[in-house]
Amino acid sequence: MILSMEYVDDYRDKDHIQTLVRAIQKETVHSWNIMEICGGQTHAIAHYRIEEMLPPTIRLLHGPGCPVCVTPEDIIDRSVTIARMPNVIFTTFGDMARVPGSNIDLLQAKAQGADVRILYSSLDAVELAAANPEKEVVFFAIGFETTTPVHLMALKEAIRRGLKNFSLLCSFFAVPPGIEIILSQPDNKVDGFLAAGHVCAVTGNEAYHRLAEKYHKPIVVTGFEPADLLYGIYKCIRQLENCEGKLENAYKRAVPEDGNKEAKLLMETFLEPVEQEWRGIGRIPDGGFALRKKYATFDAAIKFPVANGKKNEKPDTRCIAGEIMKGNLRVADCPYFGSVCKPDHPLGASMVSSEGVCAAYYNYQHI
Repeated sequence: MILSMEYVDDYRDKDHIQTLVRAIQKETVHSWNIMEICGGQTHAIAHYRIEEMLPPTIRLLHGPGCPVCVTPEDIIDRSVTIARMPNVIFTTFGDMARVPGSNIDLLQAKAQGADVRILYSSLDAVELAAANPEKEVVFFAIGFETTTPVHLMALKEAIRRGLKNFSLLCSFFAVPPGIEIILSQPDNKVDGFLAAGHVCAVTGNEAYHRLAEKYHKPIVVTGFEPADLLYGIYKCIRQLENCEGKLENAYKRAVPEDGNKEAKLLMETFLEPVEQEWRGIGRIPDGGFALRKKYATFDAAIKFPVANGKKNEKPDTRCIAGEIMKGNLRVADCPYFGSVCKPDHPLGASMVSSEGVCAAYYNYQHI
């Protein structure tokens, strides 16, 4: 543990960080907008006040790097409907329990009598299914390519154990199509990207090479510590100032070029790409994954077909998180931040999630 902390401390070292800041200042001539595409990076940027270290001509934009934040209302509504069904134990992570649907969230459904349980792992849901054969156990499986294989491991285990009372309600997203939809905006403001190191550690870098080449935008694979982020920004600025647009891996200690072959095989076995709705952003071709038809008996959306519930006649349209995640607005542009919208009374998922941009600013900067 001591060695591990020493290893982390290297990437938080004050002298190292100041050296990187000076290098960025020296390299920067023009004004640039750089977007990180990971909620963990967003929180590190807010926590360590990275923006305040940068030249005023560099502006950081905060992309859709949180699967909780982009899970659409319809899936939340479906989760509530399934959770209310008799004989169902509905399981989820804590963040998802408070994401607003069109009427109520899962926590409110629990208060009204639904058997909703907060778990730390999808494998815990497999154990619940084994211990409760008379019940249907549903796990609300969300994630980008980083965590999706973990949920599939749980499914694989349930199949191995012959647990027919286990199913997944899937909300899986693919990062590269999300980046492409942002770059495709006519009013796109993003000059370069910091890609999520843990996603690339699973998928590899191939899709990002294609995006960088197609749009001639620098994409730098980056880690999560202050020095990682500053090094990624430095690499991105160097490319921008030299009119380059390519993929660079600034996180080689964790990200192999080809990713994790076992995790990718797991995803290819169980999943297929589908058009996916991203909350606040819209429908994205190949923007997500669904279980293959072969595994339909473990797909809660098929196992429990539900009609769309009655929508709130006056939906709350005040949340601007979608425009923030597309890079068009910033948290400071929201008139409700920190007043009407707080973690205990969120208007949108970005104030709920532990990786949401609004929660990051509320917890660390409170603008």
